[in-house]
Amino acid sequence: MSKKVFTAADMEAFLKSGKTAADLPKDVLLTPSAKDVLRDGVGGGRSYALGSAPAAASASAEPILPDYEYHWTPGKDPKTPAEIQAFFNSPAIVEVKQRMVDIGKRMWAREYTDGNGGNLTVRVGDNLVLCTPTLVSKGFMTLEQMCLVDMEGKQLAGKYKRTSECMTHLAIMKRQPKAKACCHAHPPHGTAFAVAGVQPPTCMIPEAEVFLGQIGMAEYRTPGSPANAEVVGNAAVQHMAVLMVNHGVITWGKDIEDAYWKMENVEAYCKTVWVASQLNGGRLLTITGGQAKELIALRKTLGMDDKRATWKECELCDNAEFRPGTVCSLPGAPAGAALDPEAEKVVQALTDQILAGMKAK
Repeated sequence: MSKKVFTAADMEAFLKSGKTAADLPKDVLLTPSAKDVLRDGVGGGRSYALGSAPAAASASAEPILPDYEYHWTPGKDPKTPAEIQAFFNSPAIVEVKQRMVDIGKRMWAREYTDGNGGNLTVRVGDNLVLCTPTLVSKGFMTLEQMCLVDMEGKQLAGKYKRTSECMTHLAIMKRQPKAKACCHAHPPHGTAFAVAGVQPPTCMIPEAEVFLGQIGMAEYRTPGSPANAEVVGNAAVQHMAVLMVNHGVITWGKDIEDAYWKMENVEAYCKTVWVASQLNGGRLLTITGGQAKELIALRKTLGMDDKRATWKECELCDNAEFRPGTVCSLPGAPAGAALDPEAEKVVQALTDQILAGMKAK
C-alpha cells in the first residue's frame, strides 16, 4: 500500500480545516513545498500550522529536513532595470549566490573541475536564472561574479560575463519543469565513462538507484552550441544525470545542493563500478528486478519520476550492452546465478586459445 503524499495544496486545505501538525498521519510524506506551508502557515502566518502557542507547539512538531529550494511567485518577476537590480541584490538571492560560490569550491576541491571548467545555474523566477561566470575557476568565485540571465540566455545583471554553457542548462529547465538547478563538471570517473561512450549499468547500488535512477547519455556536440543544448536537454527530460559523450557530466535537481549531490553520486558510482570491474574476473553482481522495482517506487515517494516505472522486471537490470554476462539476478537466487554455464565455457575456451596463441609467439 502506497503512502499518502501531501503537496502544498493538500497542506493548505488540511490547515484551513482547523487541523495542526499534530493531526498529520504518522506515515504521511510531505513535499518540500508542503513543508513550507506547514512551517509558515497559509498566507505566510503561523496560526494554522502551529496554533496560538508557537513555543509549546514546536516542542511536539516533527523534525524538519533541510530544504534549499528557491520558491518564487509565478507572474511576479521583476521587469524594470531598477527592479532587476534590487532583486539581484536582495538577501534571498544573495543567499543563493553564496551557496553557488560555496559549491564551486567543493567541486574544485574534489577535482571535479580544472581550469575554468564546470558551471552552475539556479532558476529563481519564471524567466530568471542565476549562473556562474565564464573564465573563472569554480574554486575561486566570489559573490560579485555571479550573473543573472533570462531563459533565453540574455544577461540581465552582473558585471562578469555569464558562461556560454548556461544555454545547455536552460534547455534542460525549459523541457523539465522540475529542474530548478543544474551542475556541470568533469569528474574523472564519470567523464571517463562519457569518453568511452559507456552508459553506467543499473541495479548494483541501491543508493544510486534511488537518488540517480538510470544515468542518461547524450551524443557529442560542440560545448555551448545550440546543438549541444538540444541533445542534452532532450536526454535530461527523463534522466537527472546525463553523461555528455567526450565532454563531461551534467546533473539537475530541485535546488543547487541537490544537483551537486547528484554529481557526487555519479562520480562515486562510476568509480565504484570501474574498481569492481577489475575484481572477481570482472563479474559484477546485481540486485533482482523485483528489488529494483521497490527502489523505483521509493523514488516516486520522494517526488522523483522514473521512466522505468512501467518496465518489466527483466528489463530493469539488463546490462548486456555494458558487459555481456552482467545480467539481472533471479528472485531467490544468489546474485550472479543467472549466468549461462555453457556460455561461460565458451568464453573460457576462447580465452585459453588466445592466451595459448600469445605464448606461442
